Amino acid sequence: MEASTALSRIGLAGLAVMGQNLALNIADHGFPISVYNRTSSKVDETVHRAEQEGHLPLTGHYTPRDFVLSIQRPRSIIILVKAGAPVDQTISTLAQFLSPGDAIIDGGNEWYENTERRIRETTERGILYLGMGVSGGEDGARHGPSLMPGGSFDAYKNVEDVLQKVAAQVKDDGPCVTYIGEGGSGNFVKMVHNGIEYGDMQLISEAYDVLKIVGGLSNSELAEIFDSWNRSELESFLIEITADIFKVKDEFGDGELVDKILDKTGMKGTGKWTVQQAAELSIAAPTIAASLDCRYLSGLKEERENASRVFKEAGIAEVLAGRAIDKKRLVDDVKQALYASKICSYAQGMNLLRAKSDEKGWNLNLGELARIWKGGCIIRAVFLDRIKKAYERNRGLANLVVDPDFAKEMVQRQAAWRRVVGMAIEAGISTPGMCASLAYFDTYRRARLPANLVQAQRDLFGAHTYERVDRPGSFHTEWTKLAKEGKAGVGALN
Repeated sequence: MEASTALSRIGLAGLAVMGQNLALNIADHGFPISVYNRTSSKVDETVHRAEQEGHLPLTGHYTPRDFVLSIQRPRSIIILVKAGAPVDQTISTLAQFLSPGDAIIDGGNEWYENTERRIRETTERGILYLGMGVSGGEDGARHGPSLMPGGSFDAYKNVEDVLQKVAAQVKDDGPCVTYIGEGGSGNFVKMVHNGIEYGDMQLISEAYDVLKIVGGLSNSELAEIFDSWNRSELESFLIEITADIFKVKDEFGDGELVDKILDKTGMKGTGKWTVQQAAELSIAAPTIAASLDCRYLSGLKEERENASRVFKEAGIAEVLAGRAIDKKRLVDDVKQALYASKICSYAQGMNLLRAKSDEKGWNLNLGELARIWKGGCIIRAVFLDRIKKAYERNRGLANLVVDPDFAKEMVQRQAAWRRVVGMAIEAGISTPGMCASLAYFDTYRRARLPANLVQAQRDLFGAHTYERVDRPGSFHTEWTKLAKEGKAGVGALN
């Protein structure tokens, strides 16, 4: 479609698959859109797709100036390019043609501090800026993603009508988009979404491993199980696609394709950022951290193969070999363990979001975040409605696991959860995500922990002092001296 004299409602620069699909989604909803890419063939390709998919109101442009000037003011331009330097380069290219009041919206997976720097830089020019998390992959971009815009509220209001139409729509809950907050909040929320996604995928892979190795279940049986789980409280995008994966045959031989895939997991950085931020904010996120560690370990394929040989030669045996397994009970136990583990993983992500919100003054609405994740995004699940309602009941909820409804479910599932983890440990099958979630639950619910001993050790070797449960103040004890003397006593530091 050739460029017309009528100005477009919005622009989009960066026409890889995500950019193309989001542009077509916007056009599909009746919003005239201008597109631009440094590589002109990508512009041609996008224009051709717009014609093929119904003569959508999309115009291609081949210079930054023509692109910017084709958009009605105040201009709003979405950029979908690789995070980091390419974003800065694209902003620099476009900004020379923008006017005060125009807005740039970065739809990539960007580090939130980069977004905050760009907000400061563009503000000096009078340009508005949004960092917008986009989740849902290629299909979501085309048919309805979950959108997490943060930054300039004025920039958001300028495109609110567009975003509400192109976002995923959930019955009774509306479009999966909301104004997240100021600064880099949109990028940070998307980062934590991805961290939760890491945890979800790890937990599902562990459920698969236990069912396959301990239960001896075939891929066709696994497909049936995951299909049935997707009609239960576990209903979610990741459970649904997992069932589909088990059904795909290998085009180059017998059996299913899943068994032929190399067991090395890739990553793009958001999971690592999530764990780093949790550490910096002193928020326990063991399930998400365990999922990241497993991706690192999966990369050590040759080392793992060598270790397997070494330990077989050293005499390690398959503990469960030959043991009869009640498959029906195992399947139900794994289902319960997976659900309980997920609650802990989401609790960790939500606690991280709250901590960052408190630090930055973003005033994040955790229930609203659960709502916009119900559709379009990778972690979309019916389970999120329960989370939304938990935060609606108590916006100051300290932890999801102590919400009365979730607490009951944890108690109901803990026996099955412990059986699965215990059986996996006995069989020598690693379930780090489930173990981390269970340890998190068992630690969080205890009124008293052995941290008293750790504090005593810290005081002994570093004079870090300690507090007492029975009187106020800080104390230091000459532990070694008193132990040698066979005495007990303290010196108060009041």
